[in-house]
Amino acid sequence: MTKKDIVKTISEKIDMTQLQTKEIVQHTFDAIMESLAQKGRVELRNFGVFIAKKRAARTARNPKTEETVHVPEKIVVTFKPGKKMEQLVSDMDPSVLADGHASEQVSPPLSESIGYVSDTAPQDSPSGDSVGDSYA
Repeated sequence: MTKKDIVKTISEKIDMTQLQTKEIVQHTFDAIMESLAQKGRVELRNFGVFIAKKRAARTARNPKTEETVHVPEKIVVTFKPGKKMEQLVSDMDPSVLADGHASEQVSPPLSESIGYVSDTAPQDSPSGDSVGDSYA
């Protein structure tokens, strides 16, 4: 699933244009990234926790030349899934995976999988707005 897919799915559920929804989704992602960069941790209940951690410097080996190389320390982002996400993934149909990558097979909506009930009925037709990076 791409950001474009997320925008389309959400816009259909909340009856907003894809352009408006894209802006909200992007602001959400920006807020998560900025908070992680400032505080080192972002906890999203029932979803998971993003944590910035320092990875120590190490010595590695180039598999082609077998020469040892120094890898400097760096800060990396880790993600620990929440209980609901772990349960969904552990119960998922393995056939949606192909060689470790998700296939194009469509899974049921996450809201159905976790039993979420919306206050509004889903919309029958998408708004049709473009979600691309250029706006006319």
